[in-house]
Amino acid sequence: MTFSEILLLLFSIITSGSGQFFLKLGANKLGKVTTENMLSHVLNIILTPELLIGLSCYGFGAIAYILLLTRVKLSVVGPSAALIYLFSVLIGYFAFNESIPVTRAIGLGLIVCGVILVILDKNPG
Repeated sequence: MTFSEILLLLFSIITSGSGQFFLKLGANKLGKVTTENMLSHVLNIILTPELLIGLSCYGFGAIAYILLLTRVKLSVVGPSAALIYLFSVLIGYFAFNESIPVTRAIGLGLIVCGVILVILDKNPG
């Protein structure tokens, strides 16, 4: 991948991660969904700014991902997009005080190593 392609990938990942952050904020604002309040919660989605921002971020991330797919093989981009898992855990940790157990940290480390190996593969086939 070229430097500009890596930047486009990072933009896609960061906007998608931002989408997750805002969706979580909006979901927290809505509160727990039960069978009794499901309809009102679904209707409140369009009235909750954080949820609309989150969905917009996902949209921008998807557009960047599509643009990336026009330039890079799916077998490289698809696994590379797994970095969103890293961002999700970091957002959970820093923004929502979620813990990172050792097994999750090891798993994330393996994902990062795998993405590095996929991106650095110089095999043109």
